[in-house]
Formats: sequence, structure tokens, C-alpha cells
Amino acid sequence: MRIYAVTPLHVGAQELARRQERYDWIAPDGVVVDLHDLPFGAPMSLETPADMRSSERYVVEALAGAPAGYDAVMPDCVLDPGVAAMQADPAFGIVIGVLRVTVAHAAAVGETVAAVVRNTAIADEMRAVVDGYGWGAVVTPVRTLDLDFAAVADGDRWRERLAGAAAELAGSGAAALINGCSAVGLGAAEGAAPIPVVDPVIRTLRLVAAGAAA
Repeated sequence: MRIYAVTPLHVGAQELARRQERYDWIAPDGVVVDLHDLPFGAPMSLETPADMRSSERYVVEALAGAPAGYDAVMPDCVLDPGVAAMQADPAFGIVIGVLRVTVAHAAAVGETVAAVVRNTAIADEMRAVVDGYGWGAVVTPVRTLDLDFAAVADGDRWRERLAGAAAELAGSGAAALINGCSAVGLGAAEGAAPIPVVDPVIRTLRLVAAGAAA
């Protein structure tokens, strides 16, 4: 399966290359993700509700222009910008939503999960998207790590805060903790946390690969 993906931001060549390298490393056999940057003028970070809406518009426009030869399109973002609308439009074909697939899996196996995200605006957006899917009771709570955007590329700072949040949420009743950023790898944090930590992109790509092979 070939997936045409776009970032939710204008990230520039260096960060795009880092994110593409991550996809090349985590994509399961039979899945290829080709990642593309949004153009200059798109948000450069998600800090406000206005940033979310602008990102969504740019993502939908970019994925509408995906060239032929791909089996699916996907926003490279755990907030699923534009996914619900694109999935309702047959012109887009197969649209993969990282958050939708990850939470659907939890709902399917009867789990409740927690999530961590970078800031309050992103937490509010994740909550709104999950509620819109009808799975509000599946994801509780959504915690913020209170990090600046630079922490996305500086994974060590992110993983340090993630470890603290995992320790706090270990007794919350959540079966797992969703790492709420598609561009941050978990590294050793995945196995060391007191609660299972889910990389939503890895889970999504594995489920997509399994579905394609079924």
C-alpha cells in the first residue's frame, strides 16, 4: 500500500526529512508512506484554535491534489485534520485518520485510554475530534505536557515529560496512553513506562497493513 501523506504544518526541508526517515523506519512491510510538506503560509505550529482551522484547510487542499498511483491519503497528524469531511467525500478515496484508527481499536477491544499532547489548544482539539467520532468515553483524560514546538524535534524533552505523565496516569484506569504527536518517536519510553504507551502512527500503519493483507 502506498500512502500519500502531508504534514499539518509548514515544517521545512530538514524537519520533513526527519519525519520521512521516521516513516521509512516504522512502516511495516508492504506499506510505503510518502510525506510532503505544506506550503509556506500554512501554520508553523499549532498554538490556537485558529491554527487548527488553518491547518485543516491546507491539509484538505493538499490531499485533494494527491497524484495518481497512491492507495490512500493521510494527514501526518494525530488530530486528524479534515479526516471526517474527506472520508465523507468519495472523491478522496481511502482516507486514513491516525486518531480515528487508534481510538477505534481501543473501542473495538473495550478499552479506555488516556492521551498526552503538547498544549491546551491541541488537547481541546483532540477532545473535540474524539467526541465528533462518538468515542468521547473511550479517551479520558487528555493531559498536556506544556511543551513548546521545538520539543517535537527534540524528542528527549518530550519523552521526559511523557514519562512523568505516564507515572501520574498509571492508576487512572486507562489501559494505555496515546502519545499525542505523530512526529515524536517513543524510543525506550515505550517499554519503560508504568502504563503501556501507544505510538498512534505505528499502531495505525500496522492495522492498515493487516487490513490490506486480510
